[in-house]
Amino acid sequence: MLVTGGASGIGADLVTQFCAQGANVAFLDIDNTAAESLLAQLRDKGLPGACYAHCDLRDIQVLRRKIATVERQLGGIDVLVNNAARDDRHSLDSLEPDYWDESLQVNLRHQIFASQAVAKGMRTAGGGSIIMFGSVTWMRGRPGFIGYTSSKAAINGATRTMARELGGDNIRVNCVLPGLVLTQRAQDLWFSPEQVEEFVQTQALGYPLAPPDISRMVLFLAADDSRGCTGQNFIVDAGVTLN
Repeated sequence: MLVTGGASGIGADLVTQFCAQGANVAFLDIDNTAAESLLAQLRDKGLPGACYAHCDLRDIQVLRRKIATVERQLGGIDVLVNNAARDDRHSLDSLEPDYWDESLQVNLRHQIFASQAVAKGMRTAGGGSIIMFGSVTWMRGRPGFIGYTSSKAAINGATRTMARELGGDNIRVNCVLPGLVLTQRAQDLWFSPEQVEEFVQTQALGYPLAPPDISRMVLFLAADDSRGCTGQNFIVDAGVTLN
């Protein structure tokens, strides 16, 4: 299986959780330091090692080559988790075409082309599971990062189209939509403890989400337990979209 953006945050927890299940895991990331730190943590926990490949996901030709290398190393990719994203804040007034294009490259484009790249091998193997990553931010109309929310909204449509197109080959395509997840990045950049508490008050469940809450849903979608699920959004947001 392959996880994009697997060196930190939700991605690092995904890699850890799948390794704990005994899966053959590879992950792509641009941050070598974070990747080496994760690999060391896995060794310290006595978990099976994961394969890491440095990759700038904005470069589709490089992405395709890295995926082909992972397929050779692992003997195929039966699960793809399109986790990588970056929710940088920006105002509508400040938006320029170059930044818009960059946001779609970082948050949307690689999910489509990574899915395309693994589909052929999954088809030959008799099936697989592709797990896209959206966000409830587009559903809530959150201001301050229109490039990010537009990308995440587009992933909803891409998920449904690919589910229909690949379903005949027993390839399932689903999307996970997290709410606020307390990654280190979120705490460092966007949410003070007071802001976290304020946000939790908008949820139905009275506690903040952590990366393992998202990983558990991804584990379900990767497994045969979810064999009847495709083309669906799976919201993990502690009930914030109920408001």
